[in-house]
Amino acid sequence: MTSAASTSTAAVPTSDTSRRAPSARTVSLLSFATMFVIGTDTFLVAPLLPTLAHTFAVSADVSGWMVSAYALGYALFALIAGPLSDGRDRRRVLLTGLVGFTLMTALCGFAQGFWTMILFRFLAGVSAAFVSPQIWASIPVLVKPEQIVRTMGFATAGLSIAQFAGIPLGSWLAADSWHLPFWAIGGISVLLWLLLARFFPSVPGRPGASGHGARAIFGTYGTVFGSGRLRWFLLGYLVFQTGNFEAISFFGSWFTKDFNLSVASVGTAMMAVGAGNVVGSLFGSRLVQRLGLYRSLLTGVLVMVVLYCLVSFSPNLATALVLLALVMMVAGFVFPVFMSILQQQTETARGTVSSLANAAMYIGTTIGGAVGGILLTKVNGFFGVAAFAIAAYLVSLVVYGAAGAFRHQEADG
Repeated sequence: MTSAASTSTAAVPTSDTSRRAPSARTVSLLSFATMFVIGTDTFLVAPLLPTLAHTFAVSADVSGWMVSAYALGYALFALIAGPLSDGRDRRRVLLTGLVGFTLMTALCGFAQGFWTMILFRFLAGVSAAFVSPQIWASIPVLVKPEQIVRTMGFATAGLSIAQFAGIPLGSWLAADSWHLPFWAIGGISVLLWLLLARFFPSVPGRPGASGHGARAIFGTYGTVFGSGRLRWFLLGYLVFQTGNFEAISFFGSWFTKDFNLSVASVGTAMMAVGAGNVVGSLFGSRLVQRLGLYRSLLTGVLVMVVLYCLVSFSPNLATALVLLALVMMVAGFVFPVFMSILQQQTETARGTVSSLANAAMYIGTTIGGAVGGILLTKVNGFFGVAAFAIAAYLVSLVVYGAAGAFRHQEADG
């Protein structure tokens, strides 16, 4: 199987765009900043759910739809954004999407009721669907082959640190007013847009992309889904992320319910948990080099299963935080492995594959946000939420195994 680094060279254009491309360090920092902002907004509502549920007078099980609305908007429109962006200048798509994202996120802070919030969160997700896939798809074009993995690591770290620093910051701001986190993200997004407009170069669409509308969409999907293995891998990834975000979305609600934490204290607790994710994202690549992609995937997911089995029996908050930090550390290690495996399956439609992966993640978040609230309400402690996550992880491994991911020759690759 061709490696991610080597396949990426096929995407490098022969135009003078590459000569005007910024340095790998600049691309890394822009990628980090973009994914940090998008990642922070993705999870922004999760620690605020108890406050927002009280403010809008809705129950805990219904409140999960404030998480799911953003995810649903992203998932639906990522299916369109990917194929269309493969045939267009990625810089233009990136900047246009970020304008909509900035506006809709700021408007969330002005929401007057539950359904208004649902609408603005949905539209923020729609806008984000046109932003983050451009980063993943542009990196192989803008940096040298030997710098691709490291640069993608910066993008992944942006998502990880969003949980480590961005989400707790939102919780602390919400201690004064729940409006402030949304306005803060909106303001930061304006600054990000100015940086991208100044430093992010033109990245032309891939040669041969079938131009416009439905033809471009169906043509690209016909190419992507010509690979049977990719179909199974995307399904397994969807199942994994459904369990993953079902659990993550309700960490804060569990802390409030069983440990009586305030909104500000939830932010501090989420910082402790998120620290594990940062460690896994930054240092996991060394272990992947030793184990290989497929062994790393199998080992990491099984470790997460074991840890979630232990989480629900936590006798106190400190034990719960340590175990969840370990869960998130392994998750930070596993996420780049999933992305690398998916990107290895194609050389010509990286934007579409990135969008499909993100769509799978957000569809999983949509399902998880709806299911998790019910499980947390109806089942004592964290047992119901953890059991759902464990089942999803195991089913995901079965799907990958059925596609041949863990055969001896793959495990050695």
